[in-house]
Amino acid sequence: MLADDELRDTVLLMFANKQKHPDAMNAAEITDKLGLHSLRHRNWYIQATCATSGDGLYEGLDWLCGKRAPVV
Repeated sequence: MLADDELRDTVLLMFANKQKHPDAMNAAEITDKLGLHSLRHRNWYIQATCATSGDGLYEGLDWLCGKRAPVV
């Protein structure tokens, strides 16, 4: 889906939840597993989060707000 030409200008923010769990994959591991480095010329970001504490939520949303397309 992410390789679809119609979505080429779409940004991708992925929240890596459960980061306080001892078996959680970190952002680098998720990047490798999903092959995100192969998405050349695409804006994507993985934000480590913990839903119960809210850690990482605002940081991810701040990144996304900085990537939005300008209004024409």
